[in-house]
Order: sequence, then structure tokens, then C-alpha cells
Amino acid sequence: MVNGLTIIYTGKGKGKTTAALGLALRASGYEEKICMIQFIKGSWHYGEMDSSKKLEPNFEMVAVGKGFVGIIDDKSPKEDHEKIAKEAIKISNEKIQSEKYDIVILDEINYAVNLGLIDVKDVINLIKNKPKFVDLVLTGNYAKEEIIEIADLVTEMKEIKHPFQKGIKAKKGIDF
Repeated sequence: MVNGLTIIYTGKGKGKTTAALGLALRASGYEEKICMIQFIKGSWHYGEMDSSKKLEPNFEMVAVGKGFVGIIDDKSPKEDHEKIAKEAIKISNEKIQSEKYDIVILDEINYAVNLGLIDVKDVINLIKNKPKFVDLVLTGNYAKEEIIEIADLVTEMKEIKHPFQKGIKAKKGIDF
């Protein structure tokens, strides 16, 4: 049995969730079982919500969040986001400990920590207590140093140029 890795995709550039989904696509080709828990994006519709169904039964998507916190159309009090993020931690622990999955992706969990919705200690506990064979992927900007230190692989996405700088809005299939 090969030891599972802890992988972090972080940074201000685009592509963190996309990198995790690419990893899931590759792993499903080897019949690995993957679960992705979305901590922030839950109330919005994203292409991956539909495309992930095409990878079933090897891929399970669990959208838990209420949408991005404090921006665009968010009218929920922070307490609501905190409650849901804590529920996402509980679900994450159940999925990780179930031993049904080879890979568990915790999408936007770094944002949830940075926004104070969950405690960094909860994330460290998930990492330290995961079964040895499980690969754990954490996405989102602002990965905390304590988490980076215990990870096996950390990739930082760096924005060089972005279409938003030209006033180009998010594009279906590219951005969501």
C-alpha cells in the first residue's frame, strides 16, 4: 500500500480547482474513487457540478457552501457561512475516514480558513488523521503556513495576466 499525499493548490492565479479536477479526471481513468467537497461554492451553479456526474460512480461531488462570502450577491450573515463550513469539516472527516475514497478534494478550504469560517487546527487534524492510503487535495488561496509545512506537494498559481483586467467577465466553461 502506497502512502497517500497531501497536495495543496493555492495562490492568487486561476486554476486551483481546475488542477484538482484534472487530477480527479486522471485518477478516475485508473478506477480510483474520488470525493470532492466544496466549502464555498455550494449555492452557485458551476460546470463541474454537471460534468462530475459523468465520472460517476468513481467521482462524488458534495457542494456544501452557501456561495462566496461577503462578495457579489452574498446576503448571508457570516454566522451562516461558519455553520455550513463546520458542517463541511464534519462531512470531510466522514468521507476521509470512510475508506471508500482514494482521493478526497477539499475545494476552497484554504479560503474558508482565511475567512475565519473554520479553524486551521481542524484542517491539520484532517490531514494528520487521514488513513495512510488517502490522497488529500486542498485548494484555495491563502494556504496557511502550518498546513503548507505538513503537505507533501504545494503548487502556487501566480497570476500574470487576467481577462478581468480588460473588463472581460467570467466565461462559462472557462471560469465556472
